[in-house]
Amino acid sequence: MTETTPFVKPEHGTMSRYAAMEALGRRLDDALVILSLGGAVDEWYSAAPHMRAASLFQQQLGCVTGEALGLAVGLPHRRIVSLDTDGGLLFNLGIMATVANEQPANLFIVVWDNEQYQSIGGPKTHTASGRVDLAAIARGCGIANAFTVDTLDEFDAHCAAGLAATEPYLLVAKTDGILEPGIKRKHSDGREDKYIFVRHVEETEGIVIMGPSEHN
Repeated sequence: MTETTPFVKPEHGTMSRYAAMEALGRRLDDALVILSLGGAVDEWYSAAPHMRAASLFQQQLGCVTGEALGLAVGLPHRRIVSLDTDGGLLFNLGIMATVANEQPANLFIVVWDNEQYQSIGGPKTHTASGRVDLAAIARGCGIANAFTVDTLDEFDAHCAAGLAATEPYLLVAKTDGILEPGIKRKHSDGREDKYIFVRHVEETEGIVIMGPSEHN
């Protein structure tokens, strides 16, 4: 029986999610991004304005990485980035097993872990206990490249590695629970976001996803 290193919970609250988003945004060009609801939406909208049309802003938990996996399989030549959350991933832990079995070479998963359901007032998620290690769960599912970071330098280094990887890469980013003040709010709704994203994919891929309506 081999010895394993016990999980040591990183010090919470040392990294700004917004600063991490800015760092990631600087590394993205033609990638497609799927992200969840809550404060992360407005922060990503402001932190990476050049990625707005290339980002699908979701309205529910538990679907982000699953949808990113579908895109990764459907567009294997394109880098796909899932910006999930601790609460969202906990809603669908099984997706990590599916990602491990499918082994998409182009999928980079970032999990913003602020240890709380921020959009509903801040009740704690399971990761706040210090016993639940999302990166270890991912490795147990078969995602070999799964890591937890709590500093911006570590985060940026892993982003470089994850975006260059040729197998699934999952990065849990331990962030503070402070929303960036004074940022630009996103005013479009989910339906509008869907069409903006689909038209961007059509234009950049040279394909038709949603054609013109038919007239009888």
